[in-house]
Amino acid sequence: MGALAAPVTEDSALVQRCIAGDVAAWEQIVREYSRRIYNLAYRFTSNNEGAEDLTQDVFIRVYRALGQYDAGQGNLSNWLMRLARNLVIDDYRRRQRTPTDGGDALDDHEYHLHGSSDGPERALQREERRMQVHRAIQKLTPDLRECVILRDIEELTYADIVDLLKIPEGTVKSRINRGRIELAKILKRMHVAVDDL
Repeated sequence: MGALAAPVTEDSALVQRCIAGDVAAWEQIVREYSRRIYNLAYRFTSNNEGAEDLTQDVFIRVYRALGQYDAGQGNLSNWLMRLARNLVIDDYRRRQRTPTDGGDALDDHEYHLHGSSDGPERALQREERRMQVHRAIQKLTPDLRECVILRDIEELTYADIVDLLKIPEGTVKSRINRGRIELAKILKRMHVAVDDL
C-alpha cells in the first residue's frame, strides 16, 4: 500500500492552477493580496512609486516561488505575506542609508473602513491623524521603525518578528518598547493626542 497523498486544499489547488499556467488563478491571487502587499511596502518606502515597484517585484518573486508552497506548512495567505515581508524588509534594509524624504498620500491605494456614525468631519480628522502617525513613524530610527511597524501595524507575534528579522526576542521586545516610547514623544511634539488614536 502506497503512502497517502497530502490532501488537496483550496489554496494548493489554486497554486497548482497557477503553476499550470492558469491566468485566471494568478489574477485571483494578485487581486486578493495586492492591496495588503502594497500597504506593507508603503509603510517601509513612504512613497507610491517605490511601493508600487516593490509590490510588482514581490509578485514576480512569489510567482517564481509558487512551486515551493506547501499547504501542510500553513495557508497561502500566511506563506505569501511571509515572503512579501521578507522581500520588503530586505529592500528596506538596502535603502536605509538613503532614506526618502516625506511621502506620498496613501489615499488612492489603502482601503479604509468607515463607521456608519462617522460624519465627513470626523472621517477627515481620523484620516489626518492617521497620516500624522505615519509621518511620526517615519521619524523613528530604522531598527525601531521596523519593529514597531511589524508589531503594531502588521500585528505580527514576537515569535514571527524574531523569525523574520533573525534577532533575539529580547532585542525585539526592547526595540518595540523603545519605539513606542519614542513614537509617543514624537506625537506629543506634533501635538497629536495619543489617546484619540
